[in-house]
Amino acid sequence: MSHKWVTASDGVRLLVRVTGVDDAPTVVLVHGYPDNGSMWDGVAALLEQRFRVVVYDVRGAGRSDKPSGRASYKLDQLSEDLAAVVDEVQPVGKVHLLAHDWGSIQTWHSVTGDRLRGRLASFTSISGPSLDHAGAWFRAQARPNPKRIKNALVQWAHSTYILGFQLPLVPQLLWRTGAMGALIGRMDPAAAAPSTSDGLHGLNLYRANVFTRLSRPKPRNAEIPVQVLAPTGDKFVTTPLQTEIERWAPDLRVRRIVGTHWVVREKPHVIAKAAAELIDHVEGGEESRALKQARQGGFAHKLVLITGAGSGIGRATALAFADKGADLVITDINGSAAADTAKLLRDKGATVGEYTVDSSDAEAVEKFAQQVKEEFGVPDIVVNNAGIGLSGPFLDTTVKDWERLIDVNLWGVIHGCRVFAEQMRERAEGGQIVNVASAAAYLPSKILSAYATTKSAVLTLSICLRAELAAENIGVTAICPGIVNTNITSTTRFVGVDDVEQKRRQKSSSKLYAKRGFGPERVARDILRAVEKDKAIQPSTPEAKAALVLSRLTPGLLRAAAKLDVTP
Repeated sequence: MSHKWVTASDGVRLLVRVTGVDDAPTVVLVHGYPDNGSMWDGVAALLEQRFRVVVYDVRGAGRSDKPSGRASYKLDQLSEDLAAVVDEVQPVGKVHLLAHDWGSIQTWHSVTGDRLRGRLASFTSISGPSLDHAGAWFRAQARPNPKRIKNALVQWAHSTYILGFQLPLVPQLLWRTGAMGALIGRMDPAAAAPSTSDGLHGLNLYRANVFTRLSRPKPRNAEIPVQVLAPTGDKFVTTPLQTEIERWAPDLRVRRIVGTHWVVREKPHVIAKAAAELIDHVEGGEESRALKQARQGGFAHKLVLITGAGSGIGRATALAFADKGADLVITDINGSAAADTAKLLRDKGATVGEYTVDSSDAEAVEKFAQQVKEEFGVPDIVVNNAGIGLSGPFLDTTVKDWERLIDVNLWGVIHGCRVFAEQMRERAEGGQIVNVASAAAYLPSKILSAYATTKSAVLTLSICLRAELAAENIGVTAICPGIVNTNITSTTRFVGVDDVEQKRRQKSSSKLYAKRGFGPERVARDILRAVEKDKAIQPSTPEAKAALVLSRLTPGLLRAAAKLDVTP
């Protein structure tokens, strides 16, 4: 590590630290308030393994000079400071920028200005909008649109501390008594104990810039690739304020990161990885799937993993996601069936990975999950669809029947949820888990005691897991189809009968379901809509929807209907 002093245009000295690979792309890290350059230690330690990393204490913070008076902290001067650092550490060529909070605010001023035009390669912004963009954004929210008005009010509620920083003496007193540091720690445990000196001098950032810029915004465009990492739990800067900037950042990528305002300290590996992906791409590397998603939105380039995709609902769902531009990973216990689905997907131009996996085998699922992560990355959407049918009286259902049914219908879902939810949590960019249950989960029948038990368990698991994973921005949806024309009828076992009767009932059931005429592609459409809206429970087919309502309004009626013999 090398240290050097850089003198700004007004004579203020800035302490700069340079680490990493000398001949690699240079990335400059700019911290916010009330931090100093040490805030980047975790991120810098990861980035310096591949890049040349520059960190400096902004004026008023750390070991850099601390001029008095708010005039020394205007954005134009802060932009000159960044330019002085860039000129010193990289006299020729371009640098990449990574900034947080007030560091991001001042970096936006540089990115959209003329002083460093042609010297910047990319910008990753965290929890700090351009004040000019913010001023224009607030004005746009005032138009008669309930959603916009709500967004503005929520952001103002998050920004009340800014008004307090304008008061004379009070914020200084809070800093000197330690009350301000304690308050920040309670609001965001990821924040480090701030320096009183940094807190006091940094007040000038707010007093010199905020109301001037917000009241008379002059938004300018960014001409370089921009990536916004918006923490979902930021108590100071809301996601809409950070991300609704397409008009000023034409080459924009937005990624919602699960974390708090100080996610830089909380999850340095997530920040370093996201920043490195943009740097690598701008330097000529392939654009990562995450960057493509962040740029295009919707289902485009989402990685969707579907079990039991060799036929029926699984295959139809894979084809529906492919039509929306998603990349697919599909599994089935029948390798040839999975291969057939993969061919159909590739014919649509989709990127596909196919695997033969027994979803009931915990060890096999764990190995498969690791393989998917290494070859494709972490799935954005997981559809646990693999399942089998079983019908007949409880007393004719053997322990072996129960074990096989529970292994596939329940343990298969548990295994999928367990391994992929953990991957999603570690990635910290949210996701969606879809568990295919059945209307039998809430529509009892005396001939479906075993099957309905497993599907009821899947429904309850989904509801509980949804509550648990909400803080990780991972949605969980239970899909509950009714009578759907798939090949499950030809493979369902009917207990307590001989082979001849078994085949007769399978054939009769298949005819009944075919006559019903509700195909798996319609369930697939319901699945996509449920993912888009993050629904907790999505019944599919009219009878499934009606039964869900009746289960809540007139459960006694359904209990009476359960006594009917509907054996085909």
